[in-house]
Amino acid sequence: MVSLKGKQIYLRALEPEDLEFVYSIENDTELWELSDTQTPYSRFLIKQYLENAQQDIFEAKQLRLAICDNNDYTIGLIDVFDFDIKNKRAGIGILIQDKANRNLGYGKEALELLVNYCFQTLHLRQVYANISETNSASLSLFKTNGFEKIGLKKDWSFDGKNYTNEYLLQRIND
Repeated sequence: MVSLKGKQIYLRALEPEDLEFVYSIENDTELWELSDTQTPYSRFLIKQYLENAQQDIFEAKQLRLAICDNNDYTIGLIDVFDFDIKNKRAGIGILIQDKANRNLGYGKEALELLVNYCFQTLHLRQVYANISETNSASLSLFKTNGFEKIGLKKDWSFDGKNYTNEYLLQRIND
């Protein structure tokens, strides 16, 4: 049985009340490199996004869920993107916002829950992630969850001064 509730956290759909949380993440310039963001988002645009977030994954081709601890505090976001029903695959991205909540197992549990959802409910054959070679925490997180490095995209991302390589990681549903 698939559940989006774990021991320490649960995953839930975004709500209008998540406006300030999403706004703070989308406008944190330190995180822009992770999402290829280059411009700030207004509260108005994020409000519109949240109003349309109820679209089915089959229609929107993406799904963003809030990661909440058992005290109902929102600690991060986890995404399914590039949902491809024909080829039965999708990308996954995750962010735990506050550094104090990192390395406590929340990300590991959230990733496990989402991968199980992708395989058992969405019936995907594979999921993948694109991770900078300098992001050792994310590389470790995904490798711990059964993802394998299958490629290296050289000089993939440019931060205004330097190029960095990006790994493509994949997990196939056996």
